[in-house]
Amino acid sequence: MALHTPGPGLPGDGGTDQHRAAGVTRGARAIRRLRRSARALVILSVLGAVALVAWGSLRGRPQDLPWTPLDLSQPIGAFTGRKLTALGDDFGACRGVLDRAGVRYTALPPRNGGGRCGYRDAVRFAEGGARRISYAPAGLGVACPVAAALAKWEWDVVQPAADRYLKSRVATIEHFGSYSCRRMYGRDAGNWSEHSTADAVDIAGFRLADGRRVTVVRDWTGGDGEPARSEAAFLRAVRDGACDLFATVLSPDYNAAHRDHFHLDQASRGAMGWRACR
Repeated sequence: MALHTPGPGLPGDGGTDQHRAAGVTRGARAIRRLRRSARALVILSVLGAVALVAWGSLRGRPQDLPWTPLDLSQPIGAFTGRKLTALGDDFGACRGVLDRAGVRYTALPPRNGGGRCGYRDAVRFAEGGARRISYAPAGLGVACPVAAALAKWEWDVVQPAADRYLKSRVATIEHFGSYSCRRMYGRDAGNWSEHSTADAVDIAGFRLADGRRVTVVRDWTGGDGEPARSEAAFLRAVRDGACDLFATVLSPDYNAAHRDHFHLDQASRGAMGWRACR
């Protein structure tokens, strides 16, 4: 007897069942891809909406955006400190920032101290203009980014803190100098100090308009009684505020070498480099 083999499309056709299964699998995969694509679109839409809201809220605060020009008349923002430090790459731009802010200064001639020492962007504050605080000893010369940060520190940090804690204005800032051709801590080897390029200044104390004097070495730890506590609070407030403006801020909290001053510098560590606040 001859055997009959079922033809294509007849019940029991294994090839047709396999084709149907393959079609189901392809369909499931397509559905999964569509779902993943839909989820991705939802996530992107949410992120886009958040970005639009953030952009809308920040349009009135350009100091919080990394790509907007620095303006010293604006409040201190998230990127103010980094923009100040970046001025070290463009002396002309730094001078323009000072000019627009009404800061009077004299550009100092370039100095070649040999090796790593010297500067090409130093300025000396002049009397008058938008600044009111003097420096002692007189004639302080610093790199332009340090000068811009000092001006902003005066307006937005030092004077408000003096009004709050000391009930008086600061008339004079006492300092230990800026430019010094040396390595860190005066060692014979190791990294060069930011003082070697005038990119640092050491602040020792503050003379008030009412005649009082507040110094880091004497008043940092405070003491018994309200005057001592207020003076210590003032010093901590101006230290903390400096951290928003300078690349490096070192105080007595850092080590014994800084027991008598604040070290403020504009060390260049790249657009998103680390910053120190101690």
